[in-house]
Amino acid sequence: MEIAILVGAAVLLFGADRVPKLARSLGQTKKEFMVGQAEADVAAERARAEARAQAEANAAHTVVATQPQTVNGVVVGAPTTPTEPAAPPN
Repeated sequence: MEIAILVGAAVLLFGADRVPKLARSLGQTKKEFMVGQAEADVAAERARAEARAQAEANAAHTVVATQPQTVNGVVVGAPTTPTEPAAPPN
C-alpha cells in the first residue's frame, strides 16, 4: 500500500515520463555507493593488516632487544643497575 502511494505521489510531482528516469538514476546512484563502500572496506582491511603487521614487528623487536646475550660467559648488553653490598653476617 505504501509503495503505491509513493509511486502515485512521484507521478503527480514529476510526471509519468520522468519517473522511470528518476528510478534509473536512483539505481545508478545506489550502485556507485555500493562500489565506493566496497573499496573503502578493502582499504580499511589493508590498513588494519598493515597496522597488525607493524605491531607484531615492534613486539618482536622489543622481545629480542630485552633478552641479554652472553659472549664467552659474559652478559653483553644487559642493563647495569647498582647493587647494594651484601650485609655482613651477624
